[in-house]
Amino acid sequence: MIKVLLVDDHYLVRTGIKRLLDDAKGIQVVSEAATGEEAVQYCREHQPDVVLMDMNMPGIGGMEATKKILRYAPDIKVLFLTVQVEEPFPTKVMQIGASGFLTKGAGPDEMIQAIRAVKSGQRYLTPDIAQKMALTQFQSNDENPFSSLSERELQIMLMITRGQKVVDISEQLNLSSKTINSYRYRMFEKLNVSNDVELTHIAIRYGLLIN
Repeated sequence: MIKVLLVDDHYLVRTGIKRLLDDAKGIQVVSEAATGEEAVQYCREHQPDVVLMDMNMPGIGGMEATKKILRYAPDIKVLFLTVQVEEPFPTKVMQIGASGFLTKGAGPDEMIQAIRAVKSGQRYLTPDIAQKMALTQFQSNDENPFSSLSERELQIMLMITRGQKVVDISEQLNLSSKTINSYRYRMFEKLNVSNDVELTHIAIRYGLLIN
């Protein structure tokens, strides 16, 4: 039996996925989480085989949660299921140790296939994402300025564009406000923007900010 933890901040999304997985032979949803913090906690409590992880959530988000989970439980397989399909997100999540990347446009059969694949030790990428990742090696960073951002900068970018304040980000990431502002201004320089509004606009333009 493959034990799965569902992580998504939308209750209806989790409910729909759970119903699909409950009908799949050999798969059991052992718990659900609405934030990255809950995902880390529930992994300690329930020891799932596979975590079906959303990217953009309140709090630390999917990437930071994945790093924390894999730091103490490297055998857990993290499979991202998200609408954040534009680079550099797929590449970054695979670099931090995720086992797979699915878009929320994937069908039920593909999701079940992906869960079984990563549990068996394989990596799984939705075909269109695999193609995009393959093409990025032939493209320069000039085509997508967000490719120049580090994992931490991408994480903070998502938090800022969700409207979170520096003090709140500082508390959630256990970093000083000065450090958060340093990352923030470094992003501004790399992306050639001067404030949070311009940051949000460019994130929308490149398809990185999706509700």
